[in-house]
Amino acid sequence: MQTGKRFRAYPTPAQEKILLQWIGHQRFIYNAKVSEDRYYRAFAKKAVSLSGTPVPVDCEYARFIGPETPWLREVPSPILRNGAVRWKQAMGRFFAGLAKRPVFQRKDGRQSVWITSELFAFRTNGTTHASELVLGTKKFPVGVLKFTAHTPYSRPASIHLSVEAGKWYVSFSSDDGLPEPKEEDTIAWLRMFSEEELPRKTLGFDRGVAVPVMASSGRRIDFSSVQKIRMEKKERARKRWQRKLARQQKGSKNRKKTKQRLARSFEYAKNVRKDVIHKATHNLVSDPARSLFVVEDLKVGNMTKKPEPKRDDSGRHLRNGARAKAGLNRAILSSCWGLFVLFLSYKSKRNGKLVLKVSPQFSSQECARCGHVHPDNRPSQAEFVCQRCGLTDNADHNASRVIAGRGIRLLREGKVQKKPIRRCGIGKRKHLGREPSEVNASGEDDKTRRPTRLLAASAKEEHLAARPETPPTAQSA
Repeated sequence: MQTGKRFRAYPTPAQEKILLQWIGHQRFIYNAKVSEDRYYRAFAKKAVSLSGTPVPVDCEYARFIGPETPWLREVPSPILRNGAVRWKQAMGRFFAGLAKRPVFQRKDGRQSVWITSELFAFRTNGTTHASELVLGTKKFPVGVLKFTAHTPYSRPASIHLSVEAGKWYVSFSSDDGLPEPKEEDTIAWLRMFSEEELPRKTLGFDRGVAVPVMASSGRRIDFSSVQKIRMEKKERARKRWQRKLARQQKGSKNRKKTKQRLARSFEYAKNVRKDVIHKATHNLVSDPARSLFVVEDLKVGNMTKKPEPKRDDSGRHLRNGARAKAGLNRAILSSCWGLFVLFLSYKSKRNGKLVLKVSPQFSSQECARCGHVHPDNRPSQAEFVCQRCGLTDNADHNASRVIAGRGIRLLREGKVQKKPIRRCGIGKRKHLGREPSEVNASGEDDKTRRPTRLLAASAKEEHLAARPETPPTAQSA
């Protein structure tokens, strides 16, 4: 089963300078490929003779190294190649309908570099889990990068080094050797329980703004009072740093320091949300008495869209409630609706449990005991009073019980539909570069290097004829 790891790294100032250079060069190649793609598509639209000509999608990058960009030779070639491969992977996701067309990467925010096995090896230091990486080559040495491994891991084929708010991280995905439970087997196992046993193994969850998550067992998943106070304090500091940043001169050192402080103000709230949701989902999945989790199928992206502008007959803009909608969007996104379902889903899958999504329609107006649906059942935001049977309950708790009942009926009727997994890849090879290797304490590699072939000759010949004679100008990041 594939598992992801993310560890805190501690590069030296000299190593940090080199890694930032690697990040910038890889971003340049990625943005150059984006610019080239836009050029070809615009050129095909303007030239009648080239209409219908396919836009080349390849991993070539050598054409961007020239008299104007000699500094691209200051980094190892796999760094540049991986920038082109990342762009091709993004195009593959676009063609598969999984994402939008690739756009230019910015210098602001989280930055990362993809490093394949030609440029790194784990260093064995006599401990059970290695905590050092040897980066670079003989021509471009980086040295030993120290990182904190707080959990066991296996050797990966490639790694990502990222920096965010001045903090460095090493992340990768590897196979832990454990079999992955199949969803079909889990569904068949759950359907074996009787009508009296299945409700005791089921938990429904209602997501809201006042209370982020309410379980049908009565448990509330929310931030503590201390965390709320501190996040409000960070929010006030963030606005203060944003005002200061607007007054500073672009390119100055003080502006750079302010941007780093501003990034750190965002970091606390993000870490708190992840910590709360990680702990809550771990406790839920670890409970042996619960095996079925039911959530609403909410379209969070559609719910947080900006309202459309309104105009009168003369063309003047009218009030469209954009400011109120912005506040609601901020409250929804800070309640971790999507993060909760994401963490709960992959942890349940690892433990052989099931997460179902049901329709959210009228779940807040339906009675969990008699099934009566009416708007008058909600006299207030937090209160639920059934107009038929007289059930009185907390509105969120009643809704979570309704959601749990819908999930049980869906499972009993055999209407659980497994969505097809759409995948995209760059070829038959599972990874680029040589096999994962180790180095001993002296720094010598235990395996010989192997040449890497990026594209088959047929794939290159397929796109050469479709290119115009004039190459586009590569845009820097």
